[in-house]
Amino acid sequence: MRISTKGRYSLEALLYMALLPEGEYASTRIIAENTGLSDGYLEQLFIPLRRAGIVQGIRGPQGGYLIGKPVTTITVGDVLRAVEGSLELVDCVRSKLCPIQDSCISRLTWNELYQEINECVDAITLYDLVEAYHALDTLEYVI
Repeated sequence: MRISTKGRYSLEALLYMALLPEGEYASTRIIAENTGLSDGYLEQLFIPLRRAGIVQGIRGPQGGYLIGKPVTTITVGDVLRAVEGSLELVDCVRSKLCPIQDSCISRLTWNELYQEINECVDAITLYDLVEAYHALDTLEYVI
């Protein structure tokens, strides 16, 4: 399994937004300037994120985006599934079209990995990422 730039950049943009004061919104241009991501690409990423309710758009010349739910309820899994689609490793995990699905040993392995990946990414919230970011500022280096 490989997480594309869609997933990585979406998490980066959302982390930037989560670090803003509550209720503050930002344009994709501002997010791009502060994260080094492409403004145009962020616009594309925010379409599925908006559909999923993860971000809300504010219209107008001074418009932008803000996080659409409490950061404690948005999981990494929510974000990845919104922009990447399913996190299954192989197509047969959800498909009922495989003629040997009942006797396929490999399918059991792929299904278990799929379940583990989902449990892992669903256990990490955007709030957890914010806390980890703040913890980086408090690390002390001892030589």
